[in-house]
Amino acid sequence: TRDVKRESHMAMSSDDVGTQVSLADIKAARERINGYIHHTPVMRCSYLDSIAGLQLHFKCENFQKTGSFKMRGATNAVKRLCETCGDGEGVAGKPAVVTHSSGNHAQALALAAHLCGVEAHIVMPDNCSAVKVQAVKDYGGLVTLCQSTEQARKDTARQILSRLGPHAILVSSAENDDVIAGQGTVAMEFLEQVPDLDVMVCSVSIGGLAAGICIAAKALKPSIRLVASEPKMADDCARSLAAGRIIPNASPPVTIADSLRMSVSKNTWPILKSHLEGVVTVSEEEMVTAMRLVWERMKLVIEPGAACSVAAVLSNQFKALVGPEVKRVGVVLCGGNVDLDHLPWIKTP
Repeated sequence: TRDVKRESHMAMSSDDVGTQVSLADIKAARERINGYIHHTPVMRCSYLDSIAGLQLHFKCENFQKTGSFKMRGATNAVKRLCETCGDGEGVAGKPAVVTHSSGNHAQALALAAHLCGVEAHIVMPDNCSAVKVQAVKDYGGLVTLCQSTEQARKDTARQILSRLGPHAILVSSAENDDVIAGQGTVAMEFLEQVPDLDVMVCSVSIGGLAAGICIAAKALKPSIRLVASEPKMADDCARSLAAGRIIPNASPPVTIADSLRMSVSKNTWPILKSHLEGVVTVSEEEMVTAMRLVWERMKLVIEPGAACSVAAVLSNQFKALVGPEVKRVGVVLCGGNVDLDHLPWIKTP
């Protein structure tokens, strides 16, 4: 059995080592989280098919608990932690989990920790939507706000880890292999629901979802083609793939897709580099249009990070990348957490 505590702390100092997650880990994660998560549906839309000229299959992780795929990885990580550390004796012996997140991983970890009786400390950027911050608190998370830079988020999380002591564990959304294994269950389910997919598309930020999908999908169906989507305003993965090395965002990206503002992790980069065929980048306007299209035509509440992948498969850039032979495309709708008082198509006076 792997030492979860050792792995989690090593991620902070040895993040140049790529994830070692295997299909076996993802299968084990699926068994572990069964009963704690939703088996989300796949939906179709003939109107979007007609626009894309493709058969589009949408994996609805916006229906997942806490409103995004993140519940899968967070639950797997917390349950593995509890299996490894046990319940402890007294308060000092109980594990506590710490993370930094713009909202979706924060909500998922807070709920997963609550369900397992574990304390969760969540660092969130001060520009995060109020509705996401409140949701984390409602799930039992202890929230600390910080500046919106990646470094500030990491530094604040380290300070909390130091204050809490050795029983506190960092559960990153991309530097923890148990989280990545949990995210890989999305691809396992998707390929069981639609086995004949030619391409699978998901959005990418720090890379936990994309890496998990890459590992599972390629192991289960080697012929499948994998494409990521990204906002043009936060296109570090696209630039990194083009250069063959990680090129992080130089400054905090200004994009409506708040779940896609983080740069690719060194832990997920080797998988993304070797498995992704390409990254389709989309404009803010394209994301807003795609988001509204899905709301109106499919009656599905999706967030900008999910709309990013919808916009990607509707673009000429995607068609040029995959070619005319592709017919069946799977699109992961990664989440549906939005601030209903600040929808991107509503103009404020």
